Amino acid sequence: MQKKVQPGLMKIRFTFFTFFFLFILVSCTEDVTDSEVHTQKEAVKTPEFNADSAYHYIQKQVDFGPRVPNTLAHKETAEYLSSKLKQFGAEVIVQEAIVQAFDGTSLEMKNIIGQFQPEKKRRILLYAHWDTRPFADKDSERTTEPIDGANDGGSGVGVLLEIARQLSLQPADHGIDIIFFDTEDYGAPEWEEDDGNYLDWCLGSQYWAKNKHLRNYRAKYGILLDMVGAKDAVFNKEGTSMALAPNVVRKIWNTASRLGYEAYFKNNVTPQTIDDNLFVSQLGGIPSANIVHYHTETLPMGYGAFHHTHKDNMSIIDTSTLKAVGQTVMEVIYQE
Repeated sequence: MQKKVQPGLMKIRFTFFTFFFLFILVSCTEDVTDSEVHTQKEAVKTPEFNADSAYHYIQKQVDFGPRVPNTLAHKETAEYLSSKLKQFGAEVIVQEAIVQAFDGTSLEMKNIIGQFQPEKKRRILLYAHWDTRPFADKDSERTTEPIDGANDGGSGVGVLLEIARQLSLQPADHGIDIIFFDTEDYGAPEWEEDDGNYLDWCLGSQYWAKNKHLRNYRAKYGILLDMVGAKDAVFNKEGTSMALAPNVVRKIWNTASRLGYEAYFKNNVTPQTIDDNLFVSQLGGIPSANIVHYHTETLPMGYGAFHHTHKDNMSIIDTSTLKAVGQTVMEVIYQE
């Protein structure tokens, strides 16, 4: 996850027409109330999300080693993720390209896309990034070594793999697309001078937004999962999501409240941040909400103490948090 908080996104230069487009896009996003959902989908029962299964998928990723582009662990993990999506019945597209990192390094990028019921026109997009940070730039030791990324990267992918498994057992009434974006976390390290270039981050989602896997691809909305597995995680309403997809945020948070997960899904609004949902919403035209661990009231504010350190390992992953996020997202997509 991109770690540079940009209050107000002052450094992002939207044109007048981009604002107009986003206004129309957000205004047209259907805001279905809980009562309407129950009326429309009374007969639909949402499957039970298995948090132990999601935990296993996170452990499996970590076992490959840090998923840094251009490494063997990265290649092996890509093959694993593709094979799991195929095993669960998805039609898989691996979008490959060479993208340039902040320092000029050429990165072998792989966006892994699983399409469930691709024949259906009505679609929902779920996504997370699967690469890991190439350096522990917020740590006090071994700062130049890559991190495990159990939470930052691994947790979102693990939850989505379990959702994919459930979709194979009980399809939704509409098409679901799951994308594992690559090269999200290869932005400049903390010790580099900040030049405000937010385009150094989220290279995979930027590429996809400009080169979608299907011509004229559209989805009703998207949900990003980023750092969704830590013990006692707090998911406040992320500022970019509130700016570009408030109806989607409202849908998710209302669902979490109805399911009894208010301890995780809080109602404060974070500063606007740079993450994959910005580019999927702004460039891709799909209003998206970001479920991301971010503290607004407790110190230190922002992302957890594990963030971009070697503490981001399996010891911080908690099945209760995975359950809260996974069950909420499943309820949203099955009751749509």
